[in-house]
Amino acid sequence: MRSCLAALILLTALPARADDAASCRDGIATIKAELAKSPPEAVARTLRKELRVAERELGEKEYDECLDAVRDARRALGR
Repeated sequence: MRSCLAALILLTALPARADDAASCRDGIATIKAELAKSPPEAVARTLRKELRVAERELGEKEYDECLDAVRDARRALGR
């Protein structure tokens, strides 16, 4: 019974991780697009930092931390 419950929990977590991974990649693309618009230097500095963090966390498959970096980048943009 316990192993069935553990398997069920793992199976329900997989789609969420896939969604987080896609959101992370989309967020990274958004940050890159905003940097291409040549924002003010203070904003660009924050965006570059958050982009670096998001890309590192994506590589480590730490999607929640990637999404935190994306949120911080959006905050720097005033969104």
